[in-house]
Amino acid sequence: MDSTPVTLFESYHQDYEHIIRGVKQKLEKDAQEQRGEQRKATLRRVEMDLDSADDLISQLEAEVQGIPTSIRPQYASRARQAKMDLQRYKKLARDMHYKASRADWMDGHNPSSDQPYEDGANERTRLLSGHERLNDASQRLQNSTRLALETEDAGADILRALVVQREQIENARGTLNNADTSIDRASGTIKKMIRQMYKQRFIIASLILVLVIVIIVILYFKLIRH
Repeated sequence: MDSTPVTLFESYHQDYEHIIRGVKQKLEKDAQEQRGEQRKATLRRVEMDLDSADDLISQLEAEVQGIPTSIRPQYASRARQAKMDLQRYKKLARDMHYKASRADWMDGHNPSSDQPYEDGANERTRLLSGHERLNDASQRLQNSTRLALETEDAGADILRALVVQREQIENARGTLNNADTSIDRASGTIKKMIRQMYKQRFIIASLILVLVIVIIVILYFKLIRH
């Protein structure tokens, strides 16, 4: 199985697009046509799908760091576009949650025309209170989303730092290999020089021995045979 960064990026991106198509169908069609518990169930499925898409975005950003620099920009651009699309659907889902909650509340608390004015004022007060609670919940959700994005950015920075460190280690390993090769070559040269030195010493010793023998022979014939 091919596990290069480019292949993994394409696989994650394909899974992401499949999830986003399902989210778009649920938000723009299914949830618009549904009411009550059926719509709530659809929106819960959308939340789970968006969480899965969020995980895939993190995977895309991680794989981008391992793609060769010559082609990395185009994949980084695709990852950024996917992240922007995800944020847009998250906002659409939050708006849909708000509208659905408000519509369900209104369906269950719609005053009849013959109720007293005071009852209508109370209903309006409860509606405003519910609206404020929804706004608070929406704000908390936005804060949670912002915190998650900051965490993702920190994780991406850590991954980039690890990739840089890995490249530095590989470069250092290559330098050590080159140094080992140079040492081996130098060692071979020194061995050759040592052998050459011993050879020269042997030749010189042989010459000296021959000269000694010649001198002895000459002295023999001059002194003894004379």
